[in-house]
Amino acid sequence: MIARGSGILIHLTSLPSRFGIGDMGPWAYRFVDFLVQAKQNFWQVLPLNVTTPDHYSPYTSPSAFACNTLLISPELLMEDGLLAESDLGRPEFPTDFVDYPTVQPYKEELLRKAFSVFRTKRDCNYDRFVAENRTWLEDFALFRAFKHRFDQRVWSDWPYEIRDRHPEALASAAQELRDQMELERFGQFIFRKQWSKLAEYCRSKGVQILGDIPIYVDYDSADVWCNPQYFKLDERKKPYVVAGVPPDYFSETGQLWGVPIYRWDILEQDGFGWWIRRLEHNLEFCDFLRIDHFRGLAGYWEVPANEQTAINGKWIEGPSKRFFKALLKRFPRIPIIAEDLGIITPDVRELMRDFEIPGMKVLLFSFGDDQPTNPYTVHNFEKNCIAYTGTHDTNTIRGWFDAEASWEQKNRLREYLGREVPVEELHWELVRLLMMSVANMVMFPMQDILGLGNETRMNYPSRSKGNWKWRLRPEQLEEHISNKLASMTTMYGRA
Repeated sequence: MIARGSGILIHLTSLPSRFGIGDMGPWAYRFVDFLVQAKQNFWQVLPLNVTTPDHYSPYTSPSAFACNTLLISPELLMEDGLLAESDLGRPEFPTDFVDYPTVQPYKEELLRKAFSVFRTKRDCNYDRFVAENRTWLEDFALFRAFKHRFDQRVWSDWPYEIRDRHPEALASAAQELRDQMELERFGQFIFRKQWSKLAEYCRSKGVQILGDIPIYVDYDSADVWCNPQYFKLDERKKPYVVAGVPPDYFSETGQLWGVPIYRWDILEQDGFGWWIRRLEHNLEFCDFLRIDHFRGLAGYWEVPANEQTAINGKWIEGPSKRFFKALLKRFPRIPIIAEDLGIITPDVRELMRDFEIPGMKVLLFSFGDDQPTNPYTVHNFEKNCIAYTGTHDTNTIRGWFDAEASWEQKNRLREYLGREVPVEELHWELVRLLMMSVANMVMFPMQDILGLGNETRMNYPSRSKGNWKWRLRPEQLEEHISNKLASMTTMYGRA
């Protein structure tokens, strides 16, 4: 069970920097210092996986193991002697949102420059990193090299001998593509080096990192290309069913994710080894892992691949307790947090209870007409949970109040607080509600700590474009905010 504490949710992309996107450089350390000043114990980030130019979602990635090299800090590359100030140019990027189409080529060119210098030096730590991560790194590097060679086509459309991984064809291609593969290995090495340094700084300051992984992997990924036997694919190696969720709070037609579904029967034959390796790997980056769409481990929504919405799906039983019993053989405690929002059935609750896995409570969901019995209402919380004002998928407090809340919801909020609260103070009152609750951990999106509106929302689950862009401006990390948060954290026994 997680000890009583509190923390802030903000992804690395949202931090300030002079390079158009947050990274693992100086401002990441300043943010950790802000957490310390505010007496926060946790920093929650979104998945660190590689993203794609389709929509830059951290929940859709070409690898369940490789990390996002857009988060590499040019300043730290300069400290290592791999870049010079003249290499950086004079970039002019927006300060309050990420312009991905401009940022990506700029950062990729910097990485290539650093790589050209690195190749002349060599580093025994690099050789060790490659050897220790060979089980996933070689496949990922080759996958990315093939994506470049075949004009970013989906792997199932590659020449059949490459698509089907004929050993002679792969060995020959690896020789031809060795420079591109080495660049991919280098990017992962530098990410790990910079993240390890940042994570150690967090530990030295008493800040624990809460990471995040999506339950599913993208079809066009190294994972599915290398392990097609683990997924429900047809004879052409195309998904015949895909994952999603039925209609719910977020969408009247459900969410059709289009990602392949696991063949849990095959995964179970080797004790869920692929999943255990995935969790081991991701836990090298953080102290706890939130599994997005946790309920898919108990039962998942399976939709025929030719459907246009998620309405015509059906529930299929997942690996459930067998999976978690296998995890217990590897982990003395299961350092997992369940994203258990949406339609949750008794079998999911039983699974969480049996293995003492904490779930999530979202305060913004609590002001409906069922407020007295609503599980997200503060007086119904249990200790072993993580309570949020909102998440990356919801509006901010201010955005919800201004643009989404009905008159009835606003009235219930007013009655629950016991007084009329000026709208500019509302975010602090809801932060206080969670702080005084029994929930062991409470988590606040940075936008809610700052009282920001709808324009700073991180993600709309029903939209495929325009998400993941919000950035914190340097001047917003004001001392009076950290002081107020520290005072509240101390008062309610979370410091």
